[in-house]
Amino acid sequence: MARVKGYGGRILFVDLTSGGSRIVPLDETTARRLLGGNGLAARLLYDTVPAGTDAFDPANAVVFGVGPITDTTVPGNSRACVATKSPLTGLFFDSTFGGRFPATLKRTGFDAVVVTGRAAAPAYVVIDERGAEVKPARHLWGRTTRETVQAIVAAEGADADALAIGPAGEARVRFAAMAHYWKNREGVSGRGGIGGVLGAKNLKAVVVRGTRKTDVADAAALKALLGEAREPLTKGTQALTTFGTPFLVGPINALGGLGAYNLRQETFAEAALVGGESLKQHFHDRDTTCLKCPVACGKQYAIREGEFAGTRAKMPEYETIFALGPMLGISQPEALILANDACDLLGMDTISMGVTLAFVCEALERKWLAPAEVGVPFGWGDWRGMLRLVEMTARREGFGARLAEGAWRLAESLGGEATRAVYAVKRLELPAHSARALKGLSIGYATATRGGSHHDTRPTPQYAAGFDRRGTADKPAFAIRSQHFTAVGDSLVMCRFTSERGFGLFVGEPYAAMVRAVTGWDVSVEELERVGERIVNLERMFNVREGVRRADDTLPWKVMHEPIPDGPSAGMYCPPDELDAMLDDYYRRRGWDADGVPTPARLASLELE
Repeated sequence: MARVKGYGGRILFVDLTSGGSRIVPLDETTARRLLGGNGLAARLLYDTVPAGTDAFDPANAVVFGVGPITDTTVPGNSRACVATKSPLTGLFFDSTFGGRFPATLKRTGFDAVVVTGRAAAPAYVVIDERGAEVKPARHLWGRTTRETVQAIVAAEGADADALAIGPAGEARVRFAAMAHYWKNREGVSGRGGIGGVLGAKNLKAVVVRGTRKTDVADAAALKALLGEAREPLTKGTQALTTFGTPFLVGPINALGGLGAYNLRQETFAEAALVGGESLKQHFHDRDTTCLKCPVACGKQYAIREGEFAGTRAKMPEYETIFALGPMLGISQPEALILANDACDLLGMDTISMGVTLAFVCEALERKWLAPAEVGVPFGWGDWRGMLRLVEMTARREGFGARLAEGAWRLAESLGGEATRAVYAVKRLELPAHSARALKGLSIGYATATRGGSHHDTRPTPQYAAGFDRRGTADKPAFAIRSQHFTAVGDSLVMCRFTSERGFGLFVGEPYAAMVRAVTGWDVSVEELERVGERIVNLERMFNVREGVRRADDTLPWKVMHEPIPDGPSAGMYCPPDELDAMLDDYYRRRGWDADGVPTPARLASLELE
């Protein structure tokens, strides 16, 4: 396309089997309909990956994408989207991450990079403004994510940025992640097993280097918009700047929505020990930030005394604290710091790891599993066993080979009623925002493209004062608006923290003004809302092609059959008839049929022929 402001105007296809690559133009119509990032990745995956392809097959693709906002002056702009067919869910999956890598990818002049095939031997790919080069990486195989990134940057130069898998990705752990390190900040693209797909492709790392600048159409208008957002952004992110995401532990526990002991309860008596205030007091070393971001929500921790004195590691995020802490009955903060660091270095999603281990604790308690099968002492509150099982999972050692399959497949292998104890939707383990205490997430998780992800339907608005988290009447409409918002945000691509707190919790005029200023298109709020709807429907069609129907839009058995036993949210759950009623309303509003399939008329209206 004649280069539109905000875009490089090119897509790079890399075939690891042949080692070759090709460049195709990104036309302006596609860019405007899908924006970039998430939207463009969904289109490319739908067109590239044949239906029924196994996630670990060479025919599966991994798409890295940036958007028009990436590498501009918008706060939180250094974000990239990566998407694939997930080995954990078998469905469309995308994840975003920060650091410097996203801005550097944008500077290559490619809006998306599509990787297919399988290298004959371990390799990494270097992407610059000319295209791609596949290089040998046998010497990096087996190394941690950090060791790999450091070795590659030393070889390729300080102007290069790398995103690498660890031993878990090499072992095809179904929830293997990737990590990027820049200065004191690391960006982890964590969920859905994308790292395992790269491992199956023998791809140890993706490296980017570029110098192209992103031009915007109206710098003055963009500056004025950012000026208006500065105060709400500063106020709205104050807790993040001070404590990082662990600040959420206290208020969500007080709400009665912090799952503990594999969802046996939704309050944790020792929450204060692993909350943001206590962690800051005892472990804070320094703040870290993504490129040019004013929020600095990242924290580096230091353990100064006791058995692990001298350890320095990244702060565990709120989701990690939930999954490896309360869900396992663990309240030792040092153990959470160590487990989080191990998962990052080995390359694994902490949410799936912790929730899978929580299922194991219950399975041992119910005698569905024998201690001899697990092979190491483990149970509620056993943080040493937890740390050992994390290591075993990454290398598929002993019982770790079964843990590496995720909670749902492990439960299926046990038979009987074991799957009733799994906290997952569409095989993706749920995060720390309650499917019982937040009715917007009851319908949101059930209909989410990714399954158990809080990045499809957002929890943030549901914690606001005045939001009715208990009623169901307006929740399908809420989930739809929220899903459009996240699709647009992940396509621009923007950090969720800066977007929600600086520009609004739903698609609105600030976002339209942002797109107008960057691209020069005369975009309205209504058009952006339709972009979000188009992307959600495109993702749904990918999943429908893989067999997803209404029966898959369900919730964990405990969420539908076991009310929260006590605490401020006592009695809350989402029984099957309540979920069915919300699904009927949701499908009707979406223009999908009664089985959850988008109708031809709705697809045509969205220009998704």
